[in-house]
Amino acid sequence: MSAKVSAARTRVGKYEMGRTLGEGSFAKVKFAKNVETGEFVAIKIVDRDHVRRHKMVEQIKREISTMKLIKHPNVIKIIEVMASKTKIYIILEFIDGGELFDKIAKKGRLKEDEARRYFQQLINAVDYCHSRGVYHRDLKPENLLLDSHGVLKISDFGLSAFSQQVREDGLLHTACGTPNYVAPEVLNNKGYDGRTSDVWSCGVILFVLMAGFLPFEGSNLGMLYRKISKADFTCPSWFSNAAKKFIKRILDPNPVTRITIPQILKDEWFIKGYKPPQFDKEEDVNLDDVDAVFNDSKEHLVTERKEKPVSMNAFELISRAQGFSLENLFEKQTGLVKRETRFSSQRPANEIMSKIEEAAKPLGFNVRKGNYKMKLQGDKSGRKGQLSVATEVFEVAPSLHIVEVRKTGGDTLEFHKFYKNFSTGLKDVVWKTEENTQELRAENK
Repeated sequence: MSAKVSAARTRVGKYEMGRTLGEGSFAKVKFAKNVETGEFVAIKIVDRDHVRRHKMVEQIKREISTMKLIKHPNVIKIIEVMASKTKIYIILEFIDGGELFDKIAKKGRLKEDEARRYFQQLINAVDYCHSRGVYHRDLKPENLLLDSHGVLKISDFGLSAFSQQVREDGLLHTACGTPNYVAPEVLNNKGYDGRTSDVWSCGVILFVLMAGFLPFEGSNLGMLYRKISKADFTCPSWFSNAAKKFIKRILDPNPVTRITIPQILKDEWFIKGYKPPQFDKEEDVNLDDVDAVFNDSKEHLVTERKEKPVSMNAFELISRAQGFSLENLFEKQTGLVKRETRFSSQRPANEIMSKIEEAAKPLGFNVRKGNYKMKLQGDKSGRKGQLSVATEVFEVAPSLHIVEVRKTGGDTLEFHKFYKNFSTGLKDVVWKTEENTQELRAENK
């Protein structure tokens, strides 16, 4: 996408592409609009060559097919799948309320009743997935999204396993997931039940929601694993006695005696205010699009083409794109940032690009730039590898630009720290509205 919103935009089939929502090593997720219905969607774009080179074709085909079969109000829905000669496009339901992780980062911790509501939705979804032979294996707050009504949606089934992968002993044998959320039996390399390991991860999530911090932490992986193996944790004093008792039944290091989902659904703490999931009218699931994509059917290939959209002014753009809400556009630059943030500027695009480069280099970042986009790569290894950041400049009116800054790799807290230092070097190009100036004056008094 070029810096100018009024320039050509990419169209794939009936979908017009927008901003990048996230990216990984071989895939990225973009915001898009169905031009026939006006519906907003998210499109996960996967590189076909990468999939073939890493022998991931069957895994991804199985993942997509299974996800199309999972129709649950608390699981992100796959709408359809398309392919071009070089890419696979997975069309997903667009969830506009952010990650549950962001809610914790903002509030510190949730009240017990609010945490219970999210946990009830999580268990409903996990129970449904297990009934379809799907084990998530990477449940954590970052993979739980919220829609605009606060409804929880499980995302990212990239590490999920399926009942067909269970060996003759009835167990899974691939250790995976995020260390702080992984069950003890996953770490001991003796095989594990995907159902009980998912329950453990749900317990860690519940603890984090109510405490605002992790139950298991260590200065190194060895110490962390020892604490997990012994279930060495302490509930904070503000947990109710019923909640403490419930969490200890979930974070039981012995998977045989650990509470099961049927038992969770009857627990006195869990059932308070419980609402069963409300399912939409059952629809027939069609996997023809998945077969066409992975059978290299040339008659079903789509092409990426550039189209010129209707020009719109800045405030029309803001009102139509959730990510460009007024709250985000005029947020204080010194405030807490998440995995992405944005600011507005009345300076020319080339000047903004130069200032970004000037601000990034003294912080130890290598810079690659082109077409009003910039990739910043940290030269030091942090808690989750090197911090990497992507920026992009959009022109929404002749005298107004929006600059998007998002983390593409590394640790989120390190990104927060980076952005605090980075933004001080950009103060000459950030548009300071009268409201922002008054807030800054009030803070400095």
